[in-house]
Amino acid sequence: MSLHHSGRGRLGLALGAFGASALLLAGCAGGGTGGSTGGGNASSEPLIIGTTDKITSLDPAGSYDNGSFAVMNQIYPFLLNSKYGTADVTPDIATSAEYTSPTEYTVKLKPGLKFANGDDLTSSDVKFSFDRQVKIADPNGPSSLLGNLVSIATPDDTTVVFTLKNANDQTWGQILSSPAAPIVDEQVFSPDKVTADDDIIKGKAFAGQYVIDSYKVNELISYSPYQDYQGELGAPANSGITVKYYADASNLKLDIANGDIDVAFPSLSPTDIADLRTNDKVKVVDGPGGAIRYITWNLDTMPFGAKTQDADAAKALAVRQATADLIDRAAISKDVYKDTFTPLYSYVAQGFTGANESLKSLYGDGSGGPSLDKATQTLQAAGVTTPVALNLQYNADHYGVASGDEYAKIKSQLEAGGLFTVNIAQTEWVTYQKQRVNGYPLYQFGWFPDFSDADNYLTPFFSANSFLQNHYTNTEVQDMLVKEATNSNADQRKTQIEQIQDLVAKDLPTIPVIQGTQIAVVGKGVVGTTLDASFKFRYAPLHK
Repeated sequence: MSLHHSGRGRLGLALGAFGASALLLAGCAGGGTGGSTGGGNASSEPLIIGTTDKITSLDPAGSYDNGSFAVMNQIYPFLLNSKYGTADVTPDIATSAEYTSPTEYTVKLKPGLKFANGDDLTSSDVKFSFDRQVKIADPNGPSSLLGNLVSIATPDDTTVVFTLKNANDQTWGQILSSPAAPIVDEQVFSPDKVTADDDIIKGKAFAGQYVIDSYKVNELISYSPYQDYQGELGAPANSGITVKYYADASNLKLDIANGDIDVAFPSLSPTDIADLRTNDKVKVVDGPGGAIRYITWNLDTMPFGAKTQDADAAKALAVRQATADLIDRAAISKDVYKDTFTPLYSYVAQGFTGANESLKSLYGDGSGGPSLDKATQTLQAAGVTTPVALNLQYNADHYGVASGDEYAKIKSQLEAGGLFTVNIAQTEWVTYQKQRVNGYPLYQFGWFPDFSDADNYLTPFFSANSFLQNHYTNTEVQDMLVKEATNSNADQRKTQIEQIQDLVAKDLPTIPVIQGTQIAVVGKGVVGTTLDASFKFRYAPLHK
């Protein structure tokens, strides 16, 4: 987010620079960022994209994962959005967006907007879209991003006024481009429950760059350009997209290598990526990092958790701390991910302003490595009898096949010295998403930021309405989250972000493990692949 404005006016129109200050903005394959968003350059044939990312729901209120959001980015409009090659947000289906008072953010819509079914898209649909997010508050949805929202007024069909709890919210413009912010048709979507995918498809409730022509969940989606799209991203440079979903990443690799698909994104294994770099029939496109992997503790159901028979907060903390003492991030990065991931010792991803490495000095050998002696001392001091049994869940169809090797390695690291016995198990992603909120004691999770600001690694995780729902509460952290999100002084805000990480590191509700990059593989004839610090994979610039 940009903090160089001295006033409040138009604060939402230049967000992104603060959070992405040290990130490479774009990785592009051929023709820069595509250089072709006009329909006049459209290819005569649609492109085929292959992915292993699964869809949880097409309803923005019912999902908060990269696979679902990848679809939403193509079919729904946003008030604000980031153009290709940048993380800064500007008006999309809006003509302006600005603070008109310290707690009022006013957006003016373009006139004459319509959904693909012919329904008018007005301020009423905008209010409906955000109100239902808050009301539904689905455990797998992004409503936690809207914690600062009080109410929405619609003085006329093209004016929307967001009233916020905390004045001068430095993230609000980015939030209006996030997974919480797709604008949906109030004539199609339910106001109080997640709407079924089939009803959305049948209702043609689209107003983004594409409409969906055919849909078979997590198997095949066919898109064609929406001719009446009026957003600032422009018309697609292709005549259509078909997305094929793969259960096995090895088959995805085979198809891109053989030219049976045009783009593979994501998730190929590190070994497959290394092999494809030597294949002269494809191009490997690298984009900026921001994706992190971490272990989440459920503070109710973990060993000695608040709702276990032997509940003991001090012992539970010691278990979390000893676990952090034993994890060898460097070994995981090198041996499992072939250095496509790097060790992560902070809650905010490296490259974002405010990121520190608070966990490095607190745990293990103090330099980033593991320490059995430290872990032993921590458990003994808390009176914990060893070995402690840990039930650790992970997922391989969403986070990639290498997750099996990653968690086998974590199991061996935690069991070293006999302090823990670890039972690891995996579940299919759609089920995993539902069951993890029902009490997995500890489990693998990943994060791909909603927008390029350090706050996005903090508020969604550690606020009172955290999407993790892992029962972590620290009032000092929550108070500081409000302060940093509303502080327009860049230096002060950076310090506050660092302090929040230091506080959370002592509590360890999650343990950051590794940080990765965006990687796509495309056929030689494909141009327009854009991987930038907005962390949105858009289909429209792609063409042959």
